[in-house]
Amino acid sequence: MNETPTRPPRRCAVIGIVGRTNSGKSTLLNRMVGEKVSIVSPVVQTTRNTIRGILTEDRGQLVFLDTPGLHKSQSTLGTLMNRMARQASAGVDVLLVVFDGGCRPHLEDDGWMRRALFAEQPVVFALNKNDQAPFYDEAFHDMWQAIQAEKQHTREVFWVQTSAVHPAGAVELVDHLYALARPSDSYLFPEDVVTDYPRKLAIADVVREKFLARLREELPHELGVKVEQIEETPKAWTVSVTLYVARPSQKGIVIGPKGRNLKYVRQCAEPELSDLFGVKVTLELWVKIEKDWMKNFWLLQQMGYAGSY
Repeated sequence: MNETPTRPPRRCAVIGIVGRTNSGKSTLLNRMVGEKVSIVSPVVQTTRNTIRGILTEDRGQLVFLDTPGLHKSQSTLGTLMNRMARQASAGVDVLLVVFDGGCRPHLEDDGWMRRALFAEQPVVFALNKNDQAPFYDEAFHDMWQAIQAEKQHTREVFWVQTSAVHPAGAVELVDHLYALARPSDSYLFPEDVVTDYPRKLAIADVVREKFLARLREELPHELGVKVEQIEETPKAWTVSVTLYVARPSQKGIVIGPKGRNLKYVRQCAEPELSDLFGVKVTLELWVKIEKDWMKNFWLLQQMGYAGSY
């Protein structure tokens, strides 16, 4: 008599992705999920919200929280971003700490290691950018050993080297995360969902990503993007977006000579958003001067940086 093979139980886990700003967390998330759910930019502090990316396979489901990178806060916005990162790291099943192995350890890396040392959940250290030379893997291992000796406390963590820009860069990492996940009778989210990120925030992030690519260091963090309204028909959306700047001189930078920057962003963002949502998306971009928008808690809440959106 032939017995039907027993299918291994599904495994599910919520994974908190944390680390220093610009360590490659968002790129790594996109690589693991297999789709773009978080914006990517060489400009630091790109991610401003906690974004859920969802990977569903036959073996189970991993739900990723991509958090803002920790940095020295100089505004209400910065304080809220740091708070998001710390809160997201507390209520997860597995803590995934991403380090930029392409440069020597920073103070923020030391801080995340100290937090990980006493974390209640399993911890994975991902040394990202191992395609770069030099690669400072020994320096990070030495830092970890020194912290454990200082605190007279040891714990086991799993180390993995990866490169988020290569297709196979996340395979070993995902395998280990599934191994750490708990057996579950059901998925946390429907199988066809890759993110539960609110669409207004997703649209705003795509628009901001295009401005970051266009402006680089001219206006790195003093640009706020808020989706005001989405006018919907079955085949087309018209999206009204307000672009907040802090000073009159920044308005001209955002608009560009003869409106070239606005035109560039529309040309880049509209096809991507149309593909993302399955309808033709047309953007209406308006620039508004709001002197202290990064300190305006109500406005930051409307942008999804504080409280419920």
